[in-house]
Amino acid sequence: MDNFRIWVCGLLELFGVSTEAAERFDNFVVFAFIILIAYFIDIICRNIILKIFTHIAAKTKNLWDDLIIERKIIHKMINIVPSIFIYIMLPFAFPESEHANTLDFLMRLCEVYIIAISTRFAYASLGLIHEVYIRKQTMGNKPVKGFVQILQVIVVLIGVIAIIAVLINKSATSLLAGLGASAAILTLVFKDTILGFVAGIQLSVNDMLRPGDWITMEKYNADGVVIEVTLYAVKVRNWDNTVTTIPPYALISDSFQNWRNMFESGGRRVKRSVNIDMNSVKFCTPEMLQRFRKISLITDYIDGKEEELLAYNTTHHVDSSISVNGRRQTNLGVFRNYLFRYLRNHPAINQDLTCMVRHLQPTDKGIPIELYFFSSDRAWVVYEGLQADVFDHVLAIIPEFDLHVFQNVSGYDIRNVKIENK
Repeated sequence: MDNFRIWVCGLLELFGVSTEAAERFDNFVVFAFIILIAYFIDIICRNIILKIFTHIAAKTKNLWDDLIIERKIIHKMINIVPSIFIYIMLPFAFPESEHANTLDFLMRLCEVYIIAISTRFAYASLGLIHEVYIRKQTMGNKPVKGFVQILQVIVVLIGVIAIIAVLINKSATSLLAGLGASAAILTLVFKDTILGFVAGIQLSVNDMLRPGDWITMEKYNADGVVIEVTLYAVKVRNWDNTVTTIPPYALISDSFQNWRNMFESGGRRVKRSVNIDMNSVKFCTPEMLQRFRKISLITDYIDGKEEELLAYNTTHHVDSSISVNGRRQTNLGVFRNYLFRYLRNHPAINQDLTCMVRHLQPTDKGIPIELYFFSSDRAWVVYEGLQADVFDHVLAIIPEFDLHVFQNVSGYDIRNVKIENK
């Protein structure tokens, strides 16, 4: 390269430049020549290497290489090749013995540019890794965006520290040591970031939350589907299409309800009761039992139960002239058995999960009869429709068992009483 510089100096003298001026400017001519070569290297990289990679990516079935082209990851990295070439060739254009200050200044600029390009490449690559990760069906439900964001923040911080170290000609380790002394201030400034990062780790490790989960958190009026888990916020699209933003650490410090296991299980629970007026509960008469036998779901139950009770009463010599003696069927007991068989024969109810009809504690509002079962379809609309259909049927057939639904007196009831009195 020295010979090349001497040749450039002689060439300048042939064009009428004085020897002193030629010796002064030959370095810049060599530098311009290096820049020109770097420009051609950039053209080769963009028009040959990049096109070759694009052609190969188009022929493969891999997702990641298509995303590399789509997100222009290679474009961001190609810029570093000419800059590295310039950095290597600078000492030949400006020998340290003659142009120490100029060489130091230009090499620092190259280092800053190389660090900036590398930081941008690493930042974009992390974003690419995240996108490939979430597009995989087996992994797309993991909340990894917060981890990617914290890694991107770390990459940017490292890049900024490295650039500052180059500009002030100090070691990066000494800068980091200085930052360690101000750790308390940094902790205060990045409090939300640190808390979000720690919470993200806990949420992920314990598999407490994933994008797509239905969660309920009354404190933040959140009731809907998680659409995004980031370093600073968890976004929940509520059922009214509003979006609630929750700090990640709030999901660790406070309680929230996740409905994921319900969707992954075989059914969605229905737990609802109807209040029966206790005054309508009574022993079944032969006429009532004969009428109940016509209900196909409980015909065999009525006959079997009557045989069982008759055998018991006969064995124990029960005086059947008084209804309180011995064992007898009640209209409420027959009704409960009917409901149980109705649920067991319903096609939309999961028969592999718990299914029962039970009494709850009697209150001043009657005796609650609770239906406890699981819908086979977990979709909200279908689930609500099944509940409505079942209880429409329950309310409609209660009078068939000589029972009455308990409800508070309404204006309609009072008006009917007045009309009857008139």
